[in-house]
Amino acid sequence: MPSSPATATSPPGLSRGRLTIAVFSTVVEWYDFTLFLYLSAVLSRVFFGDSATGVLMTLGTFAVSYLLRPVGGLVFGYVGDRWGRRPVLLASMALMLLATIGTAVLPTHAQVGDAAAVWLLVLRCVMAFSVGGEYTGVMTYLLESSHPKRRGLVTSLAAAASEIGALLAAGVAAITIAVLPAPQMEEWGWRVPFVVGGVLAAVILALRTRLPETPLFVKSSAQKAKEPMPLVIRRQWRAIVRTFVISGLVSAAYYVGIIYLPTYLVSLQGWTESSALALATLAAAVVVVASPAAGWLSDRFGRRRTLLTLAIGAVVLPVPMFAAAGQSAAPLAIAAVVVLACLAGSLSAVGASAIPEQFDVRGRLTALAIGGTIATTIFGGIAPYAVQALSETTGWPLIPGVLIAVVALAAIPAIRRGPETAGRHQAPSTADMSPELTNHETEPQGASNHA
Repeated sequence: MPSSPATATSPPGLSRGRLTIAVFSTVVEWYDFTLFLYLSAVLSRVFFGDSATGVLMTLGTFAVSYLLRPVGGLVFGYVGDRWGRRPVLLASMALMLLATIGTAVLPTHAQVGDAAAVWLLVLRCVMAFSVGGEYTGVMTYLLESSHPKRRGLVTSLAAAASEIGALLAAGVAAITIAVLPAPQMEEWGWRVPFVVGGVLAAVILALRTRLPETPLFVKSSAQKAKEPMPLVIRRQWRAIVRTFVISGLVSAAYYVGIIYLPTYLVSLQGWTESSALALATLAAAVVVVASPAAGWLSDRFGRRRTLLTLAIGAVVLPVPMFAAAGQSAAPLAIAAVVVLACLAGSLSAVGASAIPEQFDVRGRLTALAIGGTIATTIFGGIAPYAVQALSETTGWPLIPGVLIAVVALAAIPAIRRGPETAGRHQAPSTADMSPELTNHETEPQGASNHA
């Protein structure tokens, strides 16, 4: 039975130092994934030669590899729900290290021909598989280790930290492109950013070995509150559907509104690669600032109200902002990028807590894999390829903005009908019922030395 308000107690939190390690361990995932898209124009020449469809094929590699993300999510979800969140964090980062260093030493199209593109796809699949458990694993770890009244802020800090990874990717890519002539960049310079990513992954993996298991999972394990996937789906199917919708909105706004933006500016609007990466760097910096603010607001005013406000903004703003971003007037383009970054960063920050909060501790990672990871695959991994192909086919450059607006419009009803999850007690042994029927009482707010 759910705990009553009289017996519900805050789980023992982790020290700020260990939570800081968990927060900043999201850097590597987003460094690698954004780096691949930021360098898509260069990588298209390195791995596909002088093909006229090189950029589209590079984005296609990204999209196809992303199909492994839900597979990884299910595998890591099973591991995380059965043996703990900590093994997921260690295994996913080890695979990331392997994929990043492997990419740095790949042969090019000039060296081995079409086999280069095949090996690139294989390593991107390894990376996507690992990411299937990475981000949801970190968000769940933080959610289950922080004070209930600060879950929004703490998880939003991880979203901001991940954007530091994107910021590093944009900065390293921009500096490498600016310093090296094009022939050297295509010959060996493109490897440098991936070597940097490998070093980051090694450092984060070493730090993660210091992290203990989450208090809530330990309590859940003590109560033997594990369940097979069919029961997870049957018991929490409404929350899984709602998670799919919210994750789709977050992914569309972030991947299309920020990560795809440099490719959009270069291939469809005629910008230089260095100028596009400079705007991408600005967008990443804006997200770092906007994410904690959005997380705090969601703690203060609730997840549902904050998400609804942001979803309405995602209906209204993307199309005019993409139109403005393509203009030659620098101030107009900069303003548009700032608006898109604020919107996407805020959605990502609030979603970091709102999405895992849809579920109780039992089966949480498995449910997230079914709802959240599949949505991210569709609206994050495949969407950049789809909007690029549609824009090239139709000649209409505003399709990316239209996609975000349509997804946001579809998400609003699901957000309105969903429960408020901010401050809700995270019961490790809830009875077989949907989250809408679990105890919504907040946990006691006694003095705490933990985040």
